Amino acid sequence: MFLLDYLDYTLKKLKAHSANCLTLINLSLGTFALISIFHHEFRLSLFLIFLAAFADRFDGMVARKFGVESEFGKQLDSMCDIISFGIAPALLVYQGVLHEYGTPGTLFTIFYVACSAMRLARFNISENNGYFTGLPITAAGCLITFSFLFHKVIPGHLFMFLVVILSVLMISNFKLKKV
Repeated sequence: MFLLDYLDYTLKKLKAHSANCLTLINLSLGTFALISIFHHEFRLSLFLIFLAAFADRFDGMVARKFGVESEFGKQLDSMCDIISFGIAPALLVYQGVLHEYGTPGTLFTIFYVACSAMRLARFNISENNGYFTGLPITAAGCLITFSFLFHKVIPGHLFMFLVVILSVLMISNFKLKKV
């Protein structure tokens, strides 16, 4: 009897923390991507950011499926997303392209990270009504990361333009249906 009770208790705990574990995998992958950028391993970083997006895609689904959504989980998800889809993609593009533009490249990178933080802060205080307001940070981070695949053929100044456009879209007020 004791073993069955313990197993039931353990399964309930695993279920309760499954979404947060996926969120922390997102954070781990984003942090590993940052470390890879510092070592100029840009392809690895790009791959890790996409893996983080995969983990991020499922953490909310798992939380809803198991009925373990929480304010803590929402806040944790945003804290992790700023690393994986705000800072990591911005530094990838900065180290790979924008550093060549000096101060403007630095300022555009900072602008992207600031807009990412504002996007997440607004999301955290808004009601979950089936719509996103502005471009989700995960989408922006994946778009900027994907564009880096073509950094040898796309002129650098277009990356500055892309960074500004994605930044503004994240903090804009248009509505986008959640899928």
